Amino acid sequence: MNLFERVSNIQSMQTIRGQVKCGPDGVSLHGKDALQLLPQKLREKLMPFQREGILFALSMDGRCMIGDEMGLGKTIQAISVAYIFKQEWPLLIVVPSSLKYPWIEELEKWIPELDPRDINLVESKTDTMSIGTSKVTILGYGLLTTDARPLLEALNKQRFGVILVDESHYLKSRNAARSKILVPIIQNAKRAILLTGTPALGRPEELFMQIDALYPRRFGTWSDYAKKYCNAHYKRQWDCRGASHLDELHQRLSEIMIRRLKNQVLTQLPPKIRQRIPFDLPKDAAKEASASFERWEKLMSSESENQFVEVMSLITHMYKQTAVAKAGAVKDYIKMMLETEQLKFLVFAHHLSMLQACTEAVIEVKASYIRIDGSVPSAERIQLVHRFQNDPDTRVAILSIQAAGQGLTFTAASHVVFAELYWNPGQVKQAEDRAHRIGQTTTVHIHYLIAKGTFDTVMWAMLNRKETVTGSALNGKKEYLKAEVGDQEKWDFLNFAQAWTPSDTMKVLFSQKCLWFQYFAVKR
Repeated sequence: MNLFERVSNIQSMQTIRGQVKCGPDGVSLHGKDALQLLPQKLREKLMPFQREGILFALSMDGRCMIGDEMGLGKTIQAISVAYIFKQEWPLLIVVPSSLKYPWIEELEKWIPELDPRDINLVESKTDTMSIGTSKVTILGYGLLTTDARPLLEALNKQRFGVILVDESHYLKSRNAARSKILVPIIQNAKRAILLTGTPALGRPEELFMQIDALYPRRFGTWSDYAKKYCNAHYKRQWDCRGASHLDELHQRLSEIMIRRLKNQVLTQLPPKIRQRIPFDLPKDAAKEASASFERWEKLMSSESENQFVEVMSLITHMYKQTAVAKAGAVKDYIKMMLETEQLKFLVFAHHLSMLQACTEAVIEVKASYIRIDGSVPSAERIQLVHRFQNDPDTRVAILSIQAAGQGLTFTAASHVVFAELYWNPGQVKQAEDRAHRIGQTTTVHIHYLIAKGTFDTVMWAMLNRKETVTGSALNGKKEYLKAEVGDQEKWDFLNFAQAWTPSDTMKVLFSQKCLWFQYFAVKR
């Protein structure tokens, strides 16, 4: 059954029950006519599949998940749904802290009648004065902690009629404070739209809290869900990290979630091409990596009661060790791209050591760049994005996967370099699609730099294993991070890269927590 058939069936049932709601001037809120309620500029901007997404949300009485792949414009769909239900405001928008200002920009852009003074941006846990009087409240996940009592009391006191939850996979953990605080608020709202391109980052267990926020007990209790879809089993303690009955889970999710992929709805979007760049480490680093693997094998075969803790500690060490070991090769690769190509590109990394090495590489060839990591305030991140997008001389964006891997648009880039891998395929694909999204006009090339004989090889296999699970649950088919091995002649020089160590200047900067882009702009 296609989307329009699903919407029509739901509308027919609601008509029979006498449940069809009406908006201003008697316009039905459950049909195409509802789109006429939108501001003209917004309505005319919507693509056909975005209109379908809005109609699906309306057919679900404003309670659903929009799970479109990254880069398909979920924000504009959510704003449209919220606007259609504006008579039921106040509106609460919950977002990652780094996306607060982009959301304000989008609201002011698409809802011209909304006075900026009507938008309340909550800046701290005690910033509660305007929550009870503002039409729109924007809140970062980071403020939802157990010690934020005044804020939590204000949020619970205010009856939000409409809630938008961006990057709703932030609710993946049942035990996290943000989930325990936010889920009841979502459940009490009349309308709630959850937005995420990666509803599950790696496992079915990450879906439960989002489902339960929209429709409590629809999939049963947590125990029911875990046994049915997470292959839950007991081994010293309950292990719910598995996956089972994925075809059924996919079917049931489609009842409350609309999800479209770029290759389904954006046939004119240029392709995304992944390639792996494998290379050898310097001799000493290779020895250290080999020793770590030997230790890992011993731990995995041991019967120690602390085996899990010891293995996790070793994995963390190997992840950091790999970053330092491959940093010299990553520097050489960035320099090669800057010296041989006239293009803009993104470089994603996780550890500060790798971000440091990438920054050194750009400075050494005197290239203009931006850098966004956790030390850059949210308000300044959007300015840096605009600079990269609009300044032809700013050729490189050095980005933390966690700080800049979602919600931001970098369509000026045609290449994306992964200096490091990350723990789950959802966040890796989120990072890829900062460039591969609506507005991109050229093929996007993804470069994965893989150091042989290191934790990189383990993570690459793990990412593909998790991708088969999430692909089956969300898209109804097994998927992989398909990446061909790149042209060896172009990267053979990486095998001769020198070992890298942090410079004293960089160490001082880290200790002072300077904003890198400001410091080096002055130095240059």
